[in-house]
Amino acid sequence: MLKAVIVEDEKPSRDTLAGMLKLFCKNVEIVGEAENVQEGIVVIRKSKPDVVFLDIQMPDGSGFKLLEEIGDMGFDIIFTTAYDQFAIKAIKFSALDYLLKPIFHDDLVKAVNKAEENKLKHDRSENINVLLDNIKKPPNEPPRIILSTTEKINVVNVDDIIRCESDNYYTFFHFTNGQKLIVSKTLKENEELLKDYNFIRPHKSHLINVKYIKSFLRIEGGFILMTDGSEVPVSRRKRDKIIETISHL
Repeated sequence: MLKAVIVEDEKPSRDTLAGMLKLFCKNVEIVGEAENVQEGIVVIRKSKPDVVFLDIQMPDGSGFKLLEEIGDMGFDIIFTTAYDQFAIKAIKFSALDYLLKPIFHDDLVKAVNKAEENKLKHDRSENINVLLDNIKKPPNEPPRIILSTTEKINVVNVDDIIRCESDNYYTFFHFTNGQKLIVSKTLKENEELLKDYNFIRPHKSHLINVKYIKSFLRIEGGFILMTDGSEVPVSRRKRDKIIETISHL
């Protein structure tokens, strides 16, 4: 059984979420509710929940402020928010979960099941630290990202990623220090996260950081030579766009 706290400033939203949890998530027990940051801190410290459903925007501050003030955390977080592009991207980089309002019951069930799995694996302190660090950075500054493998949670700087390579539902990450990681996310998912930080996709199986392009090889349709010595193929339909991108580096 997961002990849950709901921190949400609007009572109708709190009531709706509580009702959905009782109806669709029988493995959840609601042990507390709060309508603002300060009340949320008190309720969380008193009830010691396994998971907190946390609104991002509240009258006395953000959900991020609550996390900063509460300090040591032994619980999982599921953010609840209206669409906020910057906040959602920061949440994704930290490998935490979120639900967009209005909340649909199937999304809620998936998030709760994931929180139950996380309870058995590890605490979320590292994820929260990455989130809070990224929130404070300017939007154009490369963030840190959580990459979870079967062995451990890895915190890396986006700027240290040379390239990513697809392997069906997995992605291989290659780093400037020669390290390699395999992560159970598709290349498409990683492209969505990294595209605003100088990453381009020259081929369906490859995503590269333009910072580490060495040259373009005009052989067999075209290859990009990276600083790590790898040769990344360029698809025919993307060739002209890639050449234009490289010419402006």
